[in-house]
Amino acid sequence: MGLKTAIQMDPIAGIDINGDSTFALALEAQARGHQLFYYEPHQLSMRDGRVYARMSPLSVKREKGAHFTLGEFSPRDLTDMDVVLMRQDPPFDMNYISATHLLERVHPKTLVVNNPREVRNAPEKLFVTEFPGVMPPTLITLDQAEIRAFRDEFKDIIVKPLYGNGGAGVFRLSEGDENLASLLELFGNLSNEPLIAQQYLPDVRKGDKRIILVDGKPVGAINRVPAKGESRSNMHVGGRPEKAGLTKREQELCEIIGPELKRRGLIFVGIDVIGDYLTEINVTSPTGIQEIDRFDGSNLAGLVWDAIEEKR
Repeated sequence: MGLKTAIQMDPIAGIDINGDSTFALALEAQARGHQLFYYEPHQLSMRDGRVYARMSPLSVKREKGAHFTLGEFSPRDLTDMDVVLMRQDPPFDMNYISATHLLERVHPKTLVVNNPREVRNAPEKLFVTEFPGVMPPTLITLDQAEIRAFRDEFKDIIVKPLYGNGGAGVFRLSEGDENLASLLELFGNLSNEPLIAQQYLPDVRKGDKRIILVDGKPVGAINRVPAKGESRSNMHVGGRPEKAGLTKREQELCEIIGPELKRRGLIFVGIDVIGDYLTEINVTSPTGIQEIDRFDGSNLAGLVWDAIEEKR
């Protein structure tokens, strides 16, 4: 019997159907006979303890420009759903955190993927720090003197917003770069949130590997190679995808974090690895499954749904 599945996501009209992981999950759910509903985060509400969303029935097809059909929007109680996929993109801000609080009210009676409490407690760049020995030298701070001292020590560093995503706001600052003071001033004017500084890893020129884990187990990977003159490997800023397997070290990293992912109910996770180091654990809205499928002939959305169905 099909599962009533609500997808909380960004506007569906603007997605790239050949790259969007949420679209792949929706296609797979529909193929399995699950009933789909769609709403955006701003349509989520709670009144007198009841959590509901103004949502629409959804159907999808892999046809550019005609990839979705919606019905009439109406308020539906989330406890009437079997599954909610929390799939809006970061930023991981107070709106995001508020959504996790509301969804926590219905989980696990309604299975929320990923577990909203653990999504809230596992910001991508902070979560990695819970696993000793997996990260490059890393500093998290608002203290500009500490960031300057960190660069003095390691000579070549990356600085980025702690709660950023998609490669936005990532800067490489090598020894003698005179932009450090201006950059810290710019960040300070934009936000009062901490920054993260890490030792620059030359292995990034060989690629930044995205590994997908389902229920704590690695199921596929893709290497993303930065474009010439670019320190970021994200594909939307020109990173080139390459077919990839897992090295012994990458298997080891997955074994270190996998049991904790499973324990926390983080079913669908994407991790980023540069050389021997884990740099991020993406639990909010992981991407990459369509690219991996094209290289490997796999069906990672199917593996995600296998895990969901097992828990339902």
